[in-house]
Amino acid sequence: MQQRHLGRTGLRVSRLALGTMTWGQGTDEHEARDQLVAFVEAGGTLVDTAAGYGDGASERLIGSLIGDVVARDDLVIATKAGISRRSGERVTDASRGTLLRTLDASLRRLGVDHVDLWQVHTWVDDTPLEETLSALDQAVSSGRAAYVGISNYSGWQTAQAATWQAAVPGRATLASTQVEYSLLNRRVEAEVLPAAAALGLGVLPWSPLGRGVLTGKYRTGTPSDSRAASTAFEHFVGAYLNDRSARVVEAVARAAEGLEWSPLEVALTWVRDRPGVVAPIVGARTATQLKDALAVEQLTLPPTIIEALDDVSGV
Repeated sequence: MQQRHLGRTGLRVSRLALGTMTWGQGTDEHEARDQLVAFVEAGGTLVDTAAGYGDGASERLIGSLIGDVVARDDLVIATKAGISRRSGERVTDASRGTLLRTLDASLRRLGVDHVDLWQVHTWVDDTPLEETLSALDQAVSSGRAAYVGISNYSGWQTAQAATWQAAVPGRATLASTQVEYSLLNRRVEAEVLPAAAALGLGVLPWSPLGRGVLTGKYRTGTPSDSRAASTAFEHFVGAYLNDRSARVVEAVARAAEGLEWSPLEVALTWVRDRPGVVAPIVGARTATQLKDALAVEQLTLPPTIIEALDDVSGV
């Protein structure tokens, strides 16, 4: 698999990332093992997780596979801090103390002495930005993280954070920003992507398949084994089960038929090759689904198809 630099850094990562949000919950140890093996065998390196995924279950499962299934040096491990669930409620906390304690807990669960990329999971209004970013500085200076980034920041938040870090020598430069980006959600093109390009951040899109909708699986209803059929993801996926999304999905399906590709291949190749994008994060339910996604490595969309998809999905 082709490798790309993460922003203006020397870190090279595979141009597809393996998402592990459901690992330790909907994805068990055996399925996770199969996915990780398939990913590494295809040349993938970047594995994305977060302390808040299953209250650490994802990190623990990855940690159990490192050394046993794959070598530590074969992976670029990325994790996040700042979102947790207490008593079932979503809690955000980007204070320096909480972030650093969360990082230490992540390292213990992963069984490693450092992560390759540590990201603030979300912007938090009630914590001074300089305090949040000082945690990134400390993580790098202490050797607990090799590179740092942000996630789910708006355009002005991205610009402010990156500029603050660049203002004084010795601060940890932001390497990346992780944001939702797909043919069904192109809002980041207005401000986030220009800010990232101007300030040297690589873009890591999450939900590049429109929360699974762009695969076409919901064109005639909701499959019983799909995420939309589960109480945990019903509203998450349901946000894209509307008339506008249906028009985009139909355009993707027509393009797939003409190219003799799958809708997944069309949608994933489109976002992978957008300006500024380093590695879309693909979270699969099964190893078979993941292998289907990995097959896009040899594919490139024709310019006429890109133009048509841009037109129908534009905001």
